Amino acid sequence: MHKFVDLFCGIGGFRIALEKRGLECVFSSDIDPYAQDIYKKNFGEKPAGDITEIPANKIPKHDILCAGFPCQPFSISGKQGGTSDPRGRLFYEIQRIAEFHKPYILLLENVKNILTIDNGNVINTIETKLDESGYNLHKHVLNASYFGIPQARERVYFVALRKDMKKCCKQTLDYAPPKESRKKVFLEDVLEKEVDKDFIINRNDIQILKNEKEIKNKLEPIRVGIVNKGGQGERIYSPKGHAITQSAYGGGVGARTGLYNTKQGIRRLTVNECKKVMGFPTRHFVSDGMQGYQQLGNAVVPEMIGYVYDSIKVK
Repeated sequence: MHKFVDLFCGIGGFRIALEKRGLECVFSSDIDPYAQDIYKKNFGEKPAGDITEIPANKIPKHDILCAGFPCQPFSISGKQGGTSDPRGRLFYEIQRIAEFHKPYILLLENVKNILTIDNGNVINTIETKLDESGYNLHKHVLNASYFGIPQARERVYFVALRKDMKKCCKQTLDYAPPKESRKKVFLEDVLEKEVDKDFIINRNDIQILKNEKEIKNKLEPIRVGIVNKGGQGERIYSPKGHAITQSAYGGGVGARTGLYNTKQGIRRLTVNECKKVMGFPTRHFVSDGMQGYQQLGNAVVPEMIGYVYDSIKVK
């Protein structure tokens, strides 16, 4: 069991995790041209394009199908279109490919809100379709904060295992969610000591409500102040806690990264700091400017994928 495909691959979070474990990527796909270019820069090959236009028989045989399928239709900040949204319907592409190739494992990730959208109809549809396709689905919400990543990032991890493993392969697969390490890693451990002045926020409507000297480390974001009225992107956090969830979109002066009360002043995170709070190596390429932040906000956390994969056991 050593070949995998990387669908909706983005900047390659799944690939980092599985290649680290000795698995071979035999196919990747992403419709976004910026993601394609960056993926090629990181891995030496350009992903195929629109998955809806790729016949299943053109995709190489594989043991594991990975997909962080587009989450916008399921996110709280989106329109919550569910599987009626064209992007939400991309789940059916996963089902189509799985039914043709019958990989042993489907390893998927999405936002937590997918569990409750449309009164649970979306997740019920996913479970039903995977069952019909011959898979037992395990799903768990895991927070990266409790696994040594200094970012509050709750995501649903789906592990779908073929029902007929014993019949076809004379062995079975089982899965239980990975155990939280509660490793004491905090934002202050990954912050750069000095950043460009462009990242520092100088305004007269900054309010700091808590003294940093009185704050103790926590495995969660610690809010210490606000800018303006404290709306989205206007909240200030302590480096003694964790980064807020990195996002691809959003407004406010601290959009995408959040604002933090550092020794240099109130500031946003640099791209390299965002890589660290997402668990990517700083040498990993992303696009320039806001496109790079967007790519990181859309990415999966490689270490989380690794922990989930390691929790699949052969019996």
